[in-house]
Amino acid sequence: MNSPEQSQYTVVARRYRPQSFTDLVGQGHIAQALSNAIRQNRVGHAYLFTGARGVGKTSSARIFAKCLNCDQGPTITPCNDCDICQTVSLGEDVDVLEFDGASNRGIEEIRQLRANANVRPSRSRYKIYIIDEVHMLTREAFNALLKTLEEPPEHVKFIFCTTDPQKIPVTVLSRCQRFDFSPVQTTEITQRLEEICANEQIEADPSALALLARRASGSMRDSQSLLEQLFSFCDDKLTIDDVNQLLGTADMGRVSDLASSMAAGHSGECLGKISAAIQSGVEVGQLAQQTLGYFRDMMAIQVGASPDILLSCSENDTEQLQQQGHELGLETILSIVQILDQTVVRMQSSLHTRALLEVAVVRICNLEHLDLLADLANQLGQSKTAPPAPARANAGQAAKKNGTLDDLTQTASRPPSASDAPSARQAQPEATQKPAPPKPASPVARPAAGQDTEASGNAGQTASETRQEPVASSPAMPINKGNLEQVWQKTIENCGDMTSDMASQYRKLELPQPNQLVVTFKDKYTSDMCSRPERKQKLEAALHKTTGQSIRIDFAANMESKQEPVQPHMSRVQRIRELEKNPLVQSALEIFDGEVVDFQLPGKKN
Repeated sequence: MNSPEQSQYTVVARRYRPQSFTDLVGQGHIAQALSNAIRQNRVGHAYLFTGARGVGKTSSARIFAKCLNCDQGPTITPCNDCDICQTVSLGEDVDVLEFDGASNRGIEEIRQLRANANVRPSRSRYKIYIIDEVHMLTREAFNALLKTLEEPPEHVKFIFCTTDPQKIPVTVLSRCQRFDFSPVQTTEITQRLEEICANEQIEADPSALALLARRASGSMRDSQSLLEQLFSFCDDKLTIDDVNQLLGTADMGRVSDLASSMAAGHSGECLGKISAAIQSGVEVGQLAQQTLGYFRDMMAIQVGASPDILLSCSENDTEQLQQQGHELGLETILSIVQILDQTVVRMQSSLHTRALLEVAVVRICNLEHLDLLADLANQLGQSKTAPPAPARANAGQAAKKNGTLDDLTQTASRPPSASDAPSARQAQPEATQKPAPPKPASPVARPAAGQDTEASGNAGQTASETRQEPVASSPAMPINKGNLEQVWQKTIENCGDMTSDMASQYRKLELPQPNQLVVTFKDKYTSDMCSRPERKQKLEAALHKTTGQSIRIDFAANMESKQEPVQPHMSRVQRIRELEKNPLVQSALEIFDGEVVDFQLPGKKN
């Protein structure tokens, strides 16, 4: 048979429940506001305490009730020795009534509460109603409570606690003083756990308690419940290995090694580490969440955040996170976080959790270096003309490292002429000396882009190149709002064939931006014909040849119609009424004493 002491054991979360505002951890703003209300005699009749689970809402309600009803009160420091304080702490006081909104949510319970509220307290100053999870009450119950809540008897106080204030009607919220409880900081939870371990005479590693605090996610009660589990799991000392084994989590060193392999792109090595972690007792879901938290902390350090906001890692890991984040780059880290987040969500509803995690890791290992890609795209987007040789060389190195942007680099640094792309790759090293405009692709023009590197054996080609370069020898015509007509006429001359004929039918030219020309035609048909890719590309190449600039051409149609407005169609009765207003018809009707029964339009037969 168990001894009385064993049968009356109280768990840690209840034994170390705060009994005064000074014991309340992480809610200093709440304690100060309630204390000032008592000190200044400004105690309201209804309060609403909101916040996540385990942050001290119900404990604060009990402390506030003790402050109001203590034998030495009202006071901001209840004695905790009188009978009222002790019974309130146990939840057994006859004048401090605690209700569970989930099990007493109907209108009948609220009607009974209203009837009992009119009865004065038996031995205390106030009759205090503490309703936990008040958002679970029905709409009818809230409506029944409204009048009493707005104008309660002088001896009644209401304290509502909830984790979901959005479900409470606005009519109730407007009648309460609302206090939002914030999540408890990790350092404060760790300090409180150290005090509990010291009182329990159990030695604990600081790293183990810090891991418990991070695992609690801002809930003091959750951290104390986990500590209670560890007390049962361990003998005399709590270590971080015990915490990982109990929670099914991986050591942060193992998570860091996995992240390093992912950053290096070693897919096979990553799969091996995942398998080893699972065999050692780590849950797949926990490993995925820890990896996600690790990269989240890496992102925070990469953007320059303080180590105080780390959620999964300790401050000792800051240097390693910074080094790995610098190697990956911010854009890559953001992509990794998104992939892992989607994987964690999918794992919650899948039976193949390990396969999902392995697929996500392999995808991450094969990611391109997104920061280099982003920098290169920004560089190409900002340059309106061909970039200088050093910039193109750096872009080529970045593209070669990623193995992706070769075509993009060549296209962005050249005019939009598809036929000239091969010569652009040959002319790239010499482009800074003399930016050559695009030339029609031909067997003679292609070698000429290399600036006579093979001129010793190709004299005929050199002569041909000289004959085909009238624009290169003559100065370009920079485009501006004053010479639009002249530039466009010269561009049309360089086109020839049907494209030139259609382009000459323009009605208006506009230059809204230095690199954009808007050509407006008299009809939509001509605009659509010029907007065809092959014709638009030809016109843009001719414009580049004329101005020496890469300018985009947009085509529009003049929708202003010169046709006469269409008269609304009149019905037969309307036309007869209109004819009756004619003076000649009116005279005929008076002479013959008749009426208009029909009519005939000129040139038509009825």
